[in-house]
Amino acid sequence: MDPVPALEEPLKQPLKSVLGPATAKVMAEHLGLHTVGDLLHHYPRRYEERGQLTHLADLPMDEHVTVVAQVADARLHTFASAKAPRGKGQRLEVTITDGSGRLQLVFFGNGVHKPHKELLPGTRALFAGKVSVFNRRLQLAHPAYELLRGDGEDGEEAVETWAGALIPLYPATAKLESWKIGKAVQTVLPSAGEALDPLPDTLRAGRGLLPLPEALLKIHRPHTRADVADARARLKWDEAFVLQVALARRRHADSQLAAVPRVPAPDGILAAFDDRLPFTLTEGQLKVSQEIFADLATDHPMHRLLQGEVGSGKTMVALRAMLAVVDSGGQAALLAPTEVLAQQHHRSITEMMGELAEGGMLGGADHATKVVLLTGSMGTAARRRALLDLATGEAGIVIGTHALIEDRVQFHDLGLVVVDEQHRFGVEQRDALRGKGKQPPHLLVMTATPIPRTVAMTVFGDLETSVLDQLPAGRSPIATHVVPAADKPHFLARAWERVREEVAGGHQAYVVCPRIGDDEEAGAGKGGAKKPAGDEADRRPPLAVLEVAADLARGPLQGLTVEVLHGRMHPDDKDAVMRRFAAGETNVLVATTVIEVGVNVPNATAMVIMDADRFGVSQLHQLRGRVGRGSAPGLCLLVTEMPEAADARRRLDAVAATLDGFELSRIDLEQRREGDVLGQAQSGARSSLRVLAVIEDEEVIAEARQEATALVATDPGLERLPGLRTALDALLDEEREQYLEKG
Repeated sequence: MDPVPALEEPLKQPLKSVLGPATAKVMAEHLGLHTVGDLLHHYPRRYEERGQLTHLADLPMDEHVTVVAQVADARLHTFASAKAPRGKGQRLEVTITDGSGRLQLVFFGNGVHKPHKELLPGTRALFAGKVSVFNRRLQLAHPAYELLRGDGEDGEEAVETWAGALIPLYPATAKLESWKIGKAVQTVLPSAGEALDPLPDTLRAGRGLLPLPEALLKIHRPHTRADVADARARLKWDEAFVLQVALARRRHADSQLAAVPRVPAPDGILAAFDDRLPFTLTEGQLKVSQEIFADLATDHPMHRLLQGEVGSGKTMVALRAMLAVVDSGGQAALLAPTEVLAQQHHRSITEMMGELAEGGMLGGADHATKVVLLTGSMGTAARRRALLDLATGEAGIVIGTHALIEDRVQFHDLGLVVVDEQHRFGVEQRDALRGKGKQPPHLLVMTATPIPRTVAMTVFGDLETSVLDQLPAGRSPIATHVVPAADKPHFLARAWERVREEVAGGHQAYVVCPRIGDDEEAGAGKGGAKKPAGDEADRRPPLAVLEVAADLARGPLQGLTVEVLHGRMHPDDKDAVMRRFAAGETNVLVATTVIEVGVNVPNATAMVIMDADRFGVSQLHQLRGRVGRGSAPGLCLLVTEMPEAADARRRLDAVAATLDGFELSRIDLEQRREGDVLGQAQSGARSSLRVLAVIEDEEVIAEARQEATALVATDPGLERLPGLRTALDALLDEEREQYLEKG
């Protein structure tokens, strides 16, 4: 939670700073801390107990760490060097221990004198520095340190700083060590008493939560682990509740808007479409459709999130909703994130509708309507025709990209907006499209990435949620295997043999690469995770579509028809490539993640993902969903050069072990910072979640949502809760509100 007014005093001021100006400057530039409140809400990451030593064996490479340890040994060496040719160079090597692991500290030159006097065997201290390797041993070079003397040994300051039994360790930077942040916090801690409490008294008392000033004192200066637990329990509620109140107010405001009810005619285009379907809809599709139809029939706008497994038939559900709106005399717009996906949707929807997509006037006796495509790269004549069809109402359904949002696009009667892959659109774009209706249109958001329940509550909390968790009949299982190309090169050779076997069996294959190649910057791998330093995959650029396609056509896939698809191609070329692949004219499509969502070629049964470790878990699951869409089983091969012990390899093993997207989304979330979930990492802003973990704290989030909904129903303006209003203002600065709304 962000600061409240009593704590808005800047840490750095022109005449007088709360902290030293240098410290305040580093806090602002490197930690994003500008006010007393910011600093009080910069909570310790963990705590060390006096007398308890840290686990040195678990230190992460290349990260800035703070450890509490004891000096086991200290040796001063002299050596000759370019700067000290007569053997006068000095190096101090200090070994620290936690009883089970050891870590070496090194100091050079003039920097050896102070530690040589202070770091004597038996001395305990806080040490901070960046973990590196020298001669295959972990070390900290020139670490900063703070001696831990007994109470009273170093005057009042030491007693004051280390009076508690627990030593707080803060998220720090190379320019500002944890204990310096701790001392700064001690300076401003008295201000905690002035913090305005955002929680209603009845809620706080009913749940036995600490008052906010007491929670701030206990998180920064705990005497026991119980103090920490009590403080965190209270601060988690602050974060969950303030966020849920923001979302509840948005839901409440939306419910006050007027919308045109859209009810399908009993013998209209929807009924005609259902009659011509060559298959039966799943129970899940029917249930979710009923939820949507019930929302569309009301006189305030639907705001619904449709999420489900890859291939669960979300597009079919969305199309039936669009046809219901066309039935009632309105128009529906489907907003897609890329031209490839917009073209794919247009192609598949017109194919599914057949002659029903070839209509003249809306509501005509033949039940048909027009389905038009509108993208930025269309020719002038085609674009003019599409715009005219929208303005007159001739087109009941329009499918497009951001081009739909432009001012010149006018609708006759926009009744429903369907947004595919919401996280790719900003709130302004979504609202601009919704603003094209005479009254607010209904809104259906589709996301192809399954989302854990609490994340849906936190990120998409202004939307009601429908879940499709049943795959249509006839969908085939997908076998997934990790191909360790560095350890076992013959496995990669076998992967290409498997692709040839699939093609020989009359099927097709995808090969996915992280980047395009050509003049593109070598480091621009997309969607991957950070890899441990020093791995081979870090020393070469990610594999590229253009190079891999050429190598395959000359080598292991020689004789097969290999084509490429990527985002920098001209839209007409992209469409032509996809049409040839869909028609079965191309054996192998080498592509970037442009094929990640929506692309539907049932005859494609195999996928090889190169440098798979460079993609996120959810992205791999999305990509894998492009195969196994027909009656033949699917095969997905994850090619990596990561060693078996690497985190990235474990991530790939997790993807290979399950086809459950909801389970994978939990794994994905657990491996990322919470800030990523709320979009904060992209914005460069600090995450609004500091102690709340959206997976672990499911109960708190669910209860906070209930409390927030009840509160907003009785007091939407929060007139009786000035502390909560202030906390909301701090949370919903312009940038954060944008991320909150767009998810």
